Amino acid sequence: MTSVTQTCRDLSELTAAAQTACRLLFQECYKAGIDFVFITETYRSQARQNYLYEQGRTRPGQVVTWTRNSNHTSRRAWDIAVAPPRNLYDISTLSKVGAIAKKLGITWGGYWPVGQYDAPHFEIPTTWKMPAGYKLEGQVVIPTSSAVKVQLIEDTQKPTEKDDSTMKFTNDSTKAAVRDYLKQAVDKKLIDKSWLDKFDAGILTGGDFEGLKIIIAQRSA
Repeated sequence: MTSVTQTCRDLSELTAAAQTACRLLFQECYKAGIDFVFITETYRSQARQNYLYEQGRTRPGQVVTWTRNSNHTSRRAWDIAVAPPRNLYDISTLSKVGAIAKKLGITWGGYWPVGQYDAPHFEIPTTWKMPAGYKLEGQVVIPTSSAVKVQLIEDTQKPTEKDDSTMKFTNDSTKAAVRDYLKQAVDKKLIDKSWLDKFDAGILTGGDFEGLKIIIAQRSA
């Protein structure tokens, strides 16, 4: 069981729609020149939400949340922060991200009233769909620490038949080596666990794998 003091930054813990929305938000931030923001929390158990709510009320510390009923617990919300040398919650940067989010149908906590105001917080409604005129233009690198910048690895060509087909292996040792490579990247939080799940399910394509190798190499640098 995960400790209530442990923060989850794994994008794959969000709903599929929230993962897409978050990737789209970071993509549009990157295109706007905002490549210095990163994820600080995604999914939050109800036990952790209760624990945070008690801080500053029945437990010592500064108040950090106004509610027990957060969409973090329903896997539809994520928090971000700003990398140095700017302040961690630089309001100028968060406001720019909030304005981008609004265009994408993503709710920004910075628009909430006094008492609920939560500038690092973003979430989607259950009905969220990608707005007309937008698409994911490639692999979006979403940092989970200030050490990595947001990146967009654009799709520069149509996938070949080989790239678009599921991965096939002629022997078990090669398959095990590729799985171990992906598992290590997941353990180091270089890629989402969902990619390993796709591999195990036999639906990871050659194109997926080539893109993952680029992301892993860049995040390991």
